[in-house]
Amino acid sequence: MPQPGGKRIVLGVSGGIAAYKAAELCRRLQDRGFSVRVVMTASAQKFVMPLTFAALTGERVITDLFASDSGDATLSSAIDHIGIAQEADLLLVAPATADILAKFTHGIADDFLTTMHLAYAGRVLVAPAMNSNMWAHPATAENIATLRARGVHIVEPDAGELACGMVGPGRLAEPDRIADAAELILSIPAAQPDLAGKRVLITAGPTREPIDPVRYISNRSSGKMGFALAAEARDRGASVTIVCGPASAAPPSGCKIVPVETAQQMYDRVMENLDAAQIVVMAAAVADYRPASVATQKIKKDQSAPAVELEPTQDILKAVGASKDGRILVGFAAETENLQANAERKLRGKNCDLLVANLVGDGLAFDTDDNQGLILSASGEVVEISRMSKRQMAGRIFDEVLRTSRATIA
Repeated sequence: MPQPGGKRIVLGVSGGIAAYKAAELCRRLQDRGFSVRVVMTASAQKFVMPLTFAALTGERVITDLFASDSGDATLSSAIDHIGIAQEADLLLVAPATADILAKFTHGIADDFLTTMHLAYAGRVLVAPAMNSNMWAHPATAENIATLRARGVHIVEPDAGELACGMVGPGRLAEPDRIADAAELILSIPAAQPDLAGKRVLITAGPTREPIDPVRYISNRSSGKMGFALAAEARDRGASVTIVCGPASAAPPSGCKIVPVETAQQMYDRVMENLDAAQIVVMAAAVADYRPASVATQKIKKDQSAPAVELEPTQDILKAVGASKDGRILVGFAAETENLQANAERKLRGKNCDLLVANLVGDGLAFDTDDNQGLILSASGEVVEISRMSKRQMAGRIFDEVLRTSRATIA
């Protein structure tokens, strides 16, 4: 049962056959010590009775924007969406139908759940469930990408046999997986405005160095770490500029996005934005080499295999380190061996204040949601970061920025 003083979750249940699983999810959340208040859409009530959730939670289930317990419209019930939103630590919607995702994306408020969503300023987690074709539809994909960019957490659906008879992705994730995600989100302290008024410049994603008009040299960076850093800095009150290579992940909203493709373009845009920055975090995976010459036409396969001569790209981190002028500089190092020794060498050689070192391979660092590694400071301190989400790690990195360098931030 919920523990006194436990975190408060509003569980939104929208219409779909998976609504019956929300009852089990409610119980799993309570087992973890959370207090749960349930909000049901009109469609959800066609699949599960509100009485089910009232019995589980001991709380009145919200089923209508205006109806009170007696069914009459009252002022108190009409503004419940404000009061409940202010009390909640997390808004969790499971199942989240395609309709609810679209309404959340476009700010439609036509019932209690969608109206509360607009009134709610806290963390949001959605667990979609729908037919495979609906999940794959471009409109749903765009809505998911938009919600992610706004900081909404997504527990993607499982694949398997669906109620409609299709087999594929779209089945609601298991209750334990959703409850685990909620517990992880609520374990991260809410961001404090300790970067208010600061201007942060972040690089993210890979670069692409063309061989011909079709082919290029690149790497596996998704941009997730850089974007997690940008979202963290934004939520802590900073004004954030992201110089972003062609990343597969979506950048967070509320930040200035400067798109680039090549290492030279990234260097140029970073130097153009450097004067305005007080904190610079170089999380991009910039190519160390590029083809010395680029073919103007596609190299045909029936030709002999070309010998591609490489030349070094501009060292952006070193250039920024040489022009720090009181700025705080955080570098990144992806290594496959001798992590600390290589990181210490890079920290000194690039004139960084902090350097974040990651081991890559075996599902670590590149194109994953988790990260781990070391944070080294110019003062000689080494902080070991165990495996955690990239957003959690972003918080730890900015904690170190403030802890070790507060006196030097203008």
